[in-house]
Amino acid sequence: MEAVSAAHGVLGPLVGKLTSLLADECVRLKGVRREIRLLRSELISMHGAIQKYSMLQDPDVQVKTWISLVRELAYDTEDVIDKFVHHLGNGSHHGGLKEFFRKTARRLKTLGSRHGIANQIDDLKARVKEVKDLKGSYKLDDVACSAFEHPAVDPRLSALFVEEAHLVGIDGPRDDLVSWMVEEENCTTKHRKVLSIVGVYRKIQGHFHCSAFVSISQKPNVKEIMKDVILQVKKEKEFTEGIDTWDEKKFIEKLRELLQDKRYLIVIDDIWSMSAWNTIKYAFPENDVPSRIIATTRIVDVAKSCCLHGNDRIYEMEALSDFHSKSLFFKRIFGSEDNCPDVLEEVSNKILKKCGGLPLAIISISGLLASRPAVKYEWERVTRSIGSALDKNRSLEGMNSILSLSYNDLPPNLKTCLLYLSIFPEDYVIDREELVRRWIAEGFITEERGHSKREVAENQFYELINRSMVQPVAIGYDGKARACRVHDMMLELIISKSVEDNFIAFLGNGQNGLVRNGLIRRLSVHYIDQEHASVLANEDLIHVRSLTVITSANIKHLPSLVEFEALRVLDFQCYRSLQEYDMNGIDKLFQLKYLSLWGTEMSKLPAGIERLYGLETLDLTGTFIEELPSDIVQLTKLQHLLTTSGTQGSNVVGRTKIPNGIGNMRNLRVMSGFDVIKSSLSAVEQLGNLIALEELHVQLDGQGSQEYKRHQEMLVSSLCKLGRCKLQSLCIFSGDSTPLQFLDSWSPLPSYLQRFRMKTEYYLPKMPKWIEPLTSLAYLDINLSEVTEEDLRILGEMHALLSLELWFLRAQNERLIFRVHVLPCLKELRLVVYGTRAIYLKFEEGALPKLEKLQVPFFVSVAKAYGFDLGINNLTYLKHAEIILDNTDATSSESKAAATTIRNEANAHPSHPRVFIYREMEDDAEENDIDEEEG
Repeated sequence: MEAVSAAHGVLGPLVGKLTSLLADECVRLKGVRREIRLLRSELISMHGAIQKYSMLQDPDVQVKTWISLVRELAYDTEDVIDKFVHHLGNGSHHGGLKEFFRKTARRLKTLGSRHGIANQIDDLKARVKEVKDLKGSYKLDDVACSAFEHPAVDPRLSALFVEEAHLVGIDGPRDDLVSWMVEEENCTTKHRKVLSIVGVYRKIQGHFHCSAFVSISQKPNVKEIMKDVILQVKKEKEFTEGIDTWDEKKFIEKLRELLQDKRYLIVIDDIWSMSAWNTIKYAFPENDVPSRIIATTRIVDVAKSCCLHGNDRIYEMEALSDFHSKSLFFKRIFGSEDNCPDVLEEVSNKILKKCGGLPLAIISISGLLASRPAVKYEWERVTRSIGSALDKNRSLEGMNSILSLSYNDLPPNLKTCLLYLSIFPEDYVIDREELVRRWIAEGFITEERGHSKREVAENQFYELINRSMVQPVAIGYDGKARACRVHDMMLELIISKSVEDNFIAFLGNGQNGLVRNGLIRRLSVHYIDQEHASVLANEDLIHVRSLTVITSANIKHLPSLVEFEALRVLDFQCYRSLQEYDMNGIDKLFQLKYLSLWGTEMSKLPAGIERLYGLETLDLTGTFIEELPSDIVQLTKLQHLLTTSGTQGSNVVGRTKIPNGIGNMRNLRVMSGFDVIKSSLSAVEQLGNLIALEELHVQLDGQGSQEYKRHQEMLVSSLCKLGRCKLQSLCIFSGDSTPLQFLDSWSPLPSYLQRFRMKTEYYLPKMPKWIEPLTSLAYLDINLSEVTEEDLRILGEMHALLSLELWFLRAQNERLIFRVHVLPCLKELRLVVYGTRAIYLKFEEGALPKLEKLQVPFFVSVAKAYGFDLGINNLTYLKHAEIILDNTDATSSESKAAATTIRNEANAHPSHPRVFIYREMEDDAEENDIDEEEG
């Protein structure tokens, strides 16, 4: 299946590219157009076949061989077509006589190259014929496209019959769910309730008139499911007479009749789609008896679709704690944790880290180790080879089957996106924006009706999270993850599949030597030394489409860039060591779309970057580059131009000048880290010409300097122009107290603005008048000298506001009370009191009715006069809170009493939010270094 997904991910975009090329004027040679048209026709036919084969549960060797040949053919075809377009150049005849002679001279110079490309197209035609003939000889058209079926032995069955005494870490969740499940008839709610459990296969026992347990396959047979329920609930032959002849309508009618007067418990295990639930849910009646349905699923959206009523509940299982993970692991191997030899402690911790609290992984790997000698070397060997062992070792067969079920259920394009995550090392936090840009540059994403490539790619990212294939990181005010992380066991699986399918080759990722299976198409380097370099020196690197280097040493051993002529993506994350590497030849990478020098601390761009005309992303975040080449503005396809902005410790960073002529780069969507004051007035003025700009993050320092007033006037002039366009995010950073009152003349205000941040040492004397009209503003980070009730009223009128980060020096009357109806839509609140003023803070009943995340200070010395209650129990939807206790002028006992009161509030909260209480030490230690308590 993985081979099918990768081939599908290559062929789809390639067919689209050929279609676009045939419509483009640059393909004006009649013979070439004909050859490309024939190639396109044959590839469309192959694409259709691969879509058919993607439905196969387990393709045989011949199918995999044919798909592998098609995949390699698609890669090579795209490379040849890109070279053809590059050498031919733009076919437009506009520009007069001078332009005509220039292009004629260019075509004469490239005759040799074009002749070589013609030969390569002939070779491709021969390979197309070979692949077509092979398909016929294999008789692949006779392959039956059956739907997915479960394996002969369901790998989940063992979980049904495990002894409860052998389970660990379930006491708390079990007791919580059992109390919810077994509410008797005298409870206030007599309606049927649905409990959706994400990512778990578990039955909660209760006292019901009748019960049934059924499993849903990926392609469910609705009649068989309802038949199974009926036979478990009703044994009388009279009721089930003729059951094998019933249609779906009859099954639903009979099942509703059977359950109508009963308090029933139905467990519907492993639902894979919303349509599956929608098909069977009507068979379970609402009968004014407190019945229960437990629906287990791996997919968040399916869980939500099952729980549409207010009394329904989604319960998302968490990973086992370190304590319970060790208990389960050592109990299965040695019978007790106390029997583990000291010499195996360290390697055991490494194995448990890979398991990441996943019970299935712990059980599978402990079962494997139980049959091996208890010696350190043997266990370390198992640790290194877990990925390959998934497919080969019978002890891990069950876990591999479970993981593969979720993987195989992905559509082909989503499989390709998931396999791509194997590029990144273990525990790597993968930024969403970075990943989306890379997917697009790789050609995995195509536009869909009404959606741009970026929107389609973001949907793919969220779908991987929705299907529990990756773990969300940094969930923001809008409920969307800003990044993700791949569970170690899932990473092992997708690395194994990537290598098998020759999707990615790996160097130095914990394996010996170069790990690959065929021509290198994508290369991920986690470590390289002289020995690795000698291995790469013997490899053909001209087919490498992406090169990712994530290491901090020995980058000098990497082969020259001129050997990577087909690169689309080049990502260096190698910090200072990149300065040891010769970047000459980067201008030869004419297909490059994504270039990242993130964190490399370079002070100068490599020569020739300004000739990378196809570049779409240039990420210089974390570098010390102060000036870009003047010709950089010729990169008119560039959409993302990123440098460092903000502060690092006491140092101001973001000193890059805005290049003169920036107005030519009309496709720029995101621009960050540029210093306004260091730039020319002309460059600041031309910011207003960037009509596609959506995000602008700038550095604005220089209070009192001669340049400041003129530059701020020009900046606001440009912002006024951008206000008429698509500007969605504006961030202003400053290392000093540069005033920002000039924004008062901002008009027209940007109707699309969703995010405003000011990270400066300057505090506005009052809420600016331009804030309130920003009706689409969702995120606000602002500094105020004083917070008043009027300010809270203004903010409360902004119904799109979901997140507020408010820094202030004092509050009116030294009290800040959040009353009923204040900030009715806010989900995220962070308050920071900067300075020595202490305030009294409290949340009254009815305030912040939608708040989910909270971070606030709590001044013990002031609160003791009013009582230590903060009022977090009044925040109905609160999920996470961080309370920083300021102990200035407070005794130790008063501080403890305050912490106890707040924890009691948290414990009394019906939603049981996670509340962290930080105690500041008397020596003013940093918050991260202080005592942390969770309530």
